[in-house]
Amino acid sequence: QVQVVESGGGLVQPGGSLRLSCAASGSIFTITTMGWYRQAPENARELVATITRGGLTNYADSVKGRFTISIDNAKNTVYLQMDSLKPEDTAVYYCNANIRTTFSSLPRPYWGQGTQATVSS
Repeated sequence: QVQVVESGGGLVQPGGSLRLSCAASGSIFTITTMGWYRQAPENARELVATITRGGLTNYADSVKGRFTISIDNAKNTVYLQMDSLKPEDTAVYYCNANIRTTFSSLPRPYWGQGTQATVSS
């Protein structure tokens, strides 16, 4: 069994910051990539940022220069530092981890339950 658990959401004013964390645990052989996605009401889920085990990152254009993703491989944990937040960043943020559970298995995606981030004055 694999668990993916996010934390760190909340309410912040425009221009403020939030830091999200996501930890994967359980039957993990290795994690290939981790990332953050978000879904606002009536919108489709969209990519925010991803990072490989080796530290290669990818960001949505809408968050470049404001958000920073990082990974702690020893802790199977990914972080999302969100600065200069805007009301349009309001969404449920979901963590994704692509995990191999055995030496011979292919990576498969696991999702967290989501954490709400609200940017409002």
